[in-house]
Amino acid sequence: MNIIKQVAEMREEMLESRFERRRLLKTMLAGGAAAVGGSLLAGCGGDGTSVGAPGGVTDADVLNFALNLEYLEAEYYLRATTGAGLSAGDAGAGAGAVTGGRAVTFATPAFRQYAEEIAADELAHVRFLRAALGGAAVSRPAIDLEASFNAAASAAGLGATFDPYENEVNFLIGAFVFEDVGVTAYMGGARLLANKDFLEAAAGILGVEAYHAGTVRTVLYNIGGAAVTAAQAISDLRDSADGGGDKDQGVTAGGNANIVPTDANGIAFARSTSEVLRIVYLGGTNQGGFYPNGLNGSISVA
Repeated sequence: MNIIKQVAEMREEMLESRFERRRLLKTMLAGGAAAVGGSLLAGCGGDGTSVGAPGGVTDADVLNFALNLEYLEAEYYLRATTGAGLSAGDAGAGAGAVTGGRAVTFATPAFRQYAEEIAADELAHVRFLRAALGGAAVSRPAIDLEASFNAAASAAGLGATFDPYENEVNFLIGAFVFEDVGVTAYMGGARLLANKDFLEAAAGILGVEAYHAGTVRTVLYNIGGAAVTAAQAISDLRDSADGGGDKDQGVTAGGNANIVPTDANGIAFARSTSEVLRIVYLGGTNQGGFYPNGLNGSISVA
């Protein structure tokens, strides 16, 4: 049998199996998450269609949307590796407060090095986008790295509380929450950019975020057990929160490793700004979750 055809058929079977399981889990999670309280999944529902960014957005609007996401990632990794977040100069004038986050005690030297490299990349992304935007750059919005994880854990069925800074495995599970979202956000945002230089830069950042996501996914798969189970629960929650469709995958599919989440054509998924916002707001439409007061800039409502 042709090996290429065989691999393609195996991949198709894995995706079909995952999709059927996801439909069942999505129904269950939607009901369970609704009971967690408030507007955790208030923005969910719909028919699976993707809603794009508001009409008439500029390149600056799109880059500021990306900057908001980079603020979150930078704060998460910097606090884990250094015990401190962005400097005042990197956060912008009148920046919102950051709740939670502290240095992680890494038991595995390689995990610490991964975290430090990613932290440096995320800081560089913040600085690059702020420089590209100049005076138009938005400041860091208020960010919650404590209650947000507790709410997400409850909705995903992982317990009432979750501290991503408690140990290195928890930290990696917390990183899994962000990394795949960043990849799909840049993939979806690319079509909104008119300036080819900005598009090239966005493609470069997407590539880096994909490397980050692949690293986190590989490590979690190798850890196995509860780490893989948690990653699947988070993946299912993201797919419920983004409002429809099936654009998320855990680190296994059909019982095998699933390091690179793609569609049947081997292409990374794209999320609209609305879908991304519903995830980072944990189902809300204008604030909540990791951004208790919403994002800064013109693209802030799902």
